[in-house]
Amino acid sequence: MALGPRLDLRQSQSLVMTPQLQQAIKLLALSNLEIETFIGESLEANPLLDVGERAPEPVSETVEMPEEARRTNLESSSVDQLIGEGRGADDRPLDIDAGSLDRDRDTGDGQRALDDASWGSDLRGPAGEEGPGIDERASGSETLTEHLEAQVGAETDDLRLAGIARYLIGQLDEAGYLPASLEEITEDLGIEPGEAEEGLALVQSLDPTGVGARSLSECIALQAREADRYDPCMAKLIDNLDLVARGDLPRLKRMCGVDDEDFADMLAELRSYDPKPGMRFGGEPSGAVTPDILVTPRADGGWDIALNQATLPRLIVNRGYYVELKGTCDDKSSRAWLSDKLADANWLIKALDQRQRTILKVATELVKQQDGFFRHGVSQLKPLTLRAVAEAIGMHESTVSRVTSNKFLNCPRGTYELKYFFSSGVASAGGEGGASAEAVKAAIKQLIDAEDPKAILSDDALVELLKEKGFELARRTVAKYREAIGLGSSVQRRRQKALAGAR
Repeated sequence: MALGPRLDLRQSQSLVMTPQLQQAIKLLALSNLEIETFIGESLEANPLLDVGERAPEPVSETVEMPEEARRTNLESSSVDQLIGEGRGADDRPLDIDAGSLDRDRDTGDGQRALDDASWGSDLRGPAGEEGPGIDERASGSETLTEHLEAQVGAETDDLRLAGIARYLIGQLDEAGYLPASLEEITEDLGIEPGEAEEGLALVQSLDPTGVGARSLSECIALQAREADRYDPCMAKLIDNLDLVARGDLPRLKRMCGVDDEDFADMLAELRSYDPKPGMRFGGEPSGAVTPDILVTPRADGGWDIALNQATLPRLIVNRGYYVELKGTCDDKSSRAWLSDKLADANWLIKALDQRQRTILKVATELVKQQDGFFRHGVSQLKPLTLRAVAEAIGMHESTVSRVTSNKFLNCPRGTYELKYFFSSGVASAGGEGGASAEAVKAAIKQLIDAEDPKAILSDDALVELLKEKGFELARRTVAKYREAIGLGSSVQRRRQKALAGAR
């Protein structure tokens, strides 16, 4: 074969991520309120966009579920058609693996981890497994100082020691840390160093565990000791939080001397601890959550699923203004600008229509899968993964992940984040994964709420009681779920209930 330059033609297919497609995919992850802000910015930037009257009927779908054989009947969406060619638009352009659009976060250093108030929120396990419900959020009605000082009297009869502890409490910052050194405390109060250390030890024994720490590592170590998990391997991990923040996990695993399974378990424990225990108190009350999806029961036993139209402005193209502007466009650049604005307006309306139909499709499948929860409560919440929903509706897993981010669903049982309905399975006593992690948490909470103040249940006792209910869990797992719902250890609960009884 002769060697030499030649020209060949080849045909190939590839997915091109245009700026508009990237924007449309990102719209999926926004809540209705965020969409409202985005629309407001778009109205300012595009003179051809206008807000029309809201649709007379909610954008909704219907799930019919007879009691014996549940089946789903999805009615067509009643989204008003704003563009002639938009109604038949396929939603698959948004349904692609666009993971390359997500940028890895800059984790920074150890102090950055402390400054991030959302420690652990994006470091947890399966979606929804660790997230607290809306009703579990702190109201902020009691300050950290009030909460701590109320415990001092019950912990010691030594008035001098109590006075030192109360002084230290007054020095804590809003996160619960002690910024002053013990040398400064000793000098300010005119006491012996041993007395300052004793006072600090008293403060660090109070609830919430971790207050009075002088560094992030000390705060986490206090919580690990309280949970009886501060072994040499965990100590080594806590002493090197800067490596955790940098993501240097292979080096950390070698330093701790553990295998992959133990190391993953240690990281999960680490991420369950609160780096700012004081932030649970003294804040402003949590604002009301505006739901994006409304689920209401039907007379025939099914469900109506609708988007919350109160937070969704209806966009239209101002055709009259377009005709008026077109008549004044004399040069080529002006006509090109006007054409671009018209195309942008049409695209945005079409993208929002696709977003609505995609959200409804995912929400409808969620209601179908978790029908037991909507009828009977958290005890009937099933294990569910993003992949299972994606396969059921014929979409990509990343699309379902974006749809369920920052979205809230309101039903007769309350308002829940969509991620709440995704939970890992827990093996039953028979060896089957028939219960979700949320159902186990509900069972743990029920047992602890009913415990006798004079006979506080240990984690081992909880394991046995849960086994009687059909849940087969290790003590370590019970402790993890107990902490996830904000319930302290048996030592903490005994102290709290003794304090409540003294009042």
